[in-house]
Amino acid sequence: MALKRGLGQSLKFLKKNKKYGWVSAMEDIDSRKAPRGVRDILPAESWKWAYVLNVAAGVTAHFGYSEIHLPVFEHTELFTRGVGDTTDIVEKEMYTFTDRGGRSLTLRPEATAGMVRAALEHGLCGDRGQGRASKLWCWGPMFRYERPQKGRYRQFFQIDVECLGLPGPAADVEVIALSAEMFRRLGLKNLEVVVNSVGCPQCRPQYRKVLFDYFMSRKGGLCETCLGRLERNPLRALDCKKPECSSIADDAPSVYEHLCEECAAHFEEVKAGLTRLSFPHRLDKRLVRGLDYYTKTAYEVLSGDLGAQNAVCGGGRYDNLSESIGGPHLPGVGFAAGMDRIVMVMEQQGASFREKPQSQVYVVAQDDAGSCPEARGAAQVLTHRLRTKGIAAEQDGGDSVHAARSFKAQMKSAAGAAWACIIGPEELAKNLVALKNLRTGEQIHVPFEDVESHLKT
Repeated sequence: MALKRGLGQSLKFLKKNKKYGWVSAMEDIDSRKAPRGVRDILPAESWKWAYVLNVAAGVTAHFGYSEIHLPVFEHTELFTRGVGDTTDIVEKEMYTFTDRGGRSLTLRPEATAGMVRAALEHGLCGDRGQGRASKLWCWGPMFRYERPQKGRYRQFFQIDVECLGLPGPAADVEVIALSAEMFRRLGLKNLEVVVNSVGCPQCRPQYRKVLFDYFMSRKGGLCETCLGRLERNPLRALDCKKPECSSIADDAPSVYEHLCEECAAHFEEVKAGLTRLSFPHRLDKRLVRGLDYYTKTAYEVLSGDLGAQNAVCGGGRYDNLSESIGGPHLPGVGFAAGMDRIVMVMEQQGASFREKPQSQVYVVAQDDAGSCPEARGAAQVLTHRLRTKGIAAEQDGGDSVHAARSFKAQMKSAAGAAWACIIGPEELAKNLVALKNLRTGEQIHVPFEDVESHLKT
């Protein structure tokens, strides 16, 4: 009674205080549905993801990259110091919480900062972050509180590739080439590589001042977000997608006129390297990416089939990220590609995911109306044996060896397999299995113990 009375009082409190907005977040909660901005990757789609990841694993291996797995949450400071406190991610998109020990932790909004942290922590580039290159890749969920839209979710999955320890432009070209090769093997078309240089700590301050003066002279036409960013990072105004800001940014001073000698030479060699490898590319002086840690090269791969949100891959160089999180100088370059975007473009362009994996064999028990439960037991044994021999096998989904789905219904379920192994009263009596080729309709009888060898040949 006390529990019932307490629940009743709680409901009265919620209803009473609903008008104050205290429980507005609870109004439409349905625990049978996923929260807004996240989704389930169901079997009808997950096999496509598996194909993309298999291709990514093959490409990265051919380029000499090793797979790494990172934690899904890190110390909040890793992102505020590494990603930059003027970015949209840090300002308004991070999922941050305090754990029981009072530490501020954040679900990772991107993987690069975590990759650099792991390389420093485990000495993957030498004891002081120098001495040898470390070429790494990972994939997994990232988390950002954004407005959900086509191909963008609050929990989203990315493939992330990083080359650490190499300062030269050849590493930039290799990373861009790796991403392009991955998309080529996936069969993507209508893609465009867009590149830019965002300078370095030596030449960027001068360019920031020029940009600041330019945008301030036209501040009446800028949105509130850009106005708020001008003092801290005027480069972010170049990236604004609002029409009023975009038209002003189109006429902004070019970064190429303000690059230092080192950055200019680096960028020229990146462009020359892409030309040597026959990669068509376009320059875009407004491409700055959304993260503060980029230096020198920034690039994106765009798809003509995604509308306004058309980037399937983005990345560049970040030579000072390690120092911003308290580490030694560790040059790096890499990219991230969204799984949702990749699959969406492949579907729109009709790219092949190969055939959906199916069972090679379906084991059928001829046990109509429970007339031969022994056949179902033998089918269970055969299915297990085939699986342990590396043959994909499936059988009737009954929970018991006495489940009696009809022979006809089982054969209908077997339609996607290559073979049907049929066990009925006659087969049991002779220790045989009827092996039927579901492509040709040919059927033979083989001894029970020889089924695996016949299937493999």
